[in-house]
Amino acid sequence: MKHISPQILLLSLLAAFPPLSTDMYLAAIPLLMEQWNQPLVMVNLTLVAFFITYCGFLLVYGPLSDKYGRRPPLLAGILVYIVACLACAASQGVEVMILARALQGAGAAAASAIVFAISKDLYGGVARQRVFIQIGVIVAAAPVIAPVIGGWMIALFSWRWVFLLQVVMALIALAGVWRMEEPLREKNQARVLQSFVSYLRLLMNGRYMVLVCILSIIDIPVFAFIAGSSDLYITRLGYDERQFGYFFAFNAMAFILAPLTFSRLARLYSTQRLLPFAFCGMFCSALFLLCSAIPMPWRLTLPMFFVTFCFSFCRPGGSNLILEQIDQDAGAASSFMVFAFFITGSLAMWLFSLDWGDKLLTLSLMSVVPVLTALLLWFGCTGFLRRAKAVN
Repeated sequence: MKHISPQILLLSLLAAFPPLSTDMYLAAIPLLMEQWNQPLVMVNLTLVAFFITYCGFLLVYGPLSDKYGRRPPLLAGILVYIVACLACAASQGVEVMILARALQGAGAAAASAIVFAISKDLYGGVARQRVFIQIGVIVAAAPVIAPVIGGWMIALFSWRWVFLLQVVMALIALAGVWRMEEPLREKNQARVLQSFVSYLRLLMNGRYMVLVCILSIIDIPVFAFIAGSSDLYITRLGYDERQFGYFFAFNAMAFILAPLTFSRLARLYSTQRLLPFAFCGMFCSALFLLCSAIPMPWRLTLPMFFVTFCFSFCRPGGSNLILEQIDQDAGAASSFMVFAFFITGSLAMWLFSLDWGDKLLTLSLMSVVPVLTALLLWFGCTGFLRRAKAVN
């Protein structure tokens, strides 16, 4: 972490498109509910629509990047993202915003799908895991800074300025990708439709699929919290947009601390040994959401901090372990992995946005049950996963 190259900074900016596109905007959700006279479940469709199209297009960009190289689809996706941000800023109603956010997700998918493929093109094995840690730490600053910036911009100017700031971010990324050399040396010579057959090969790769399932399940509590955090803190607990930004930033600090902790422990222990401890920590932290003896807001804030910490701790090593299970189709494998992560998260967002009577109890159950399922799946497949290619 002593020296971070411009290349790593560009990859980090690309990887940060999803958190910057969502977390900076969260504080505006209660405001839009009031301004457009819409219920939470309707306004939260602006989040769900983003992630649904984001997930769908992840599966498109991966094979295209294997066929045509990383740069062309990445440049196209960023241009789509810029147009969508401008449409979001100009929206006059929730229906237009939902459509614009869906388009924004389609553009953002190019960055997320291809950044991991570029990492696999340029780095190998342990070196790639170190790169993932560096990217993870830098990207973690996004959910720390984004809600604070978003809260202040909304309070001082307008929620529309949030999307104009995202345009600036995308223009910087566009310039960086334009100047980047093509990292893919051997392009897939198959026809475009044949390139998508790579997904069938991935589905038949048992170790890859089991690891993708486990790492996707643990997304549920974190994405549910993202979808409902502004409603919980602003609507139900009575804090304003700026105060919400500070609470959310405190939670997001876990995204920075966890990869740093993982980088230290990864020098001593393999990823296969570290992941189950993180799952156990996530499960125990989630149980405290059920503890009524802890006063609010700390009953929500502290357990979710540790849930987020354990979740983020799993990400660098877990993503690298998944990609170690494939020897070809890196673009498709990267796309499907991120697709699985975010489609699970999108469903969690939608489920938590429904009109539940006790939102905190719902968040508690959506934390405890999925993590317990991931733990059982991990230990139930121990023998199978022991044959997975290790990352030391």
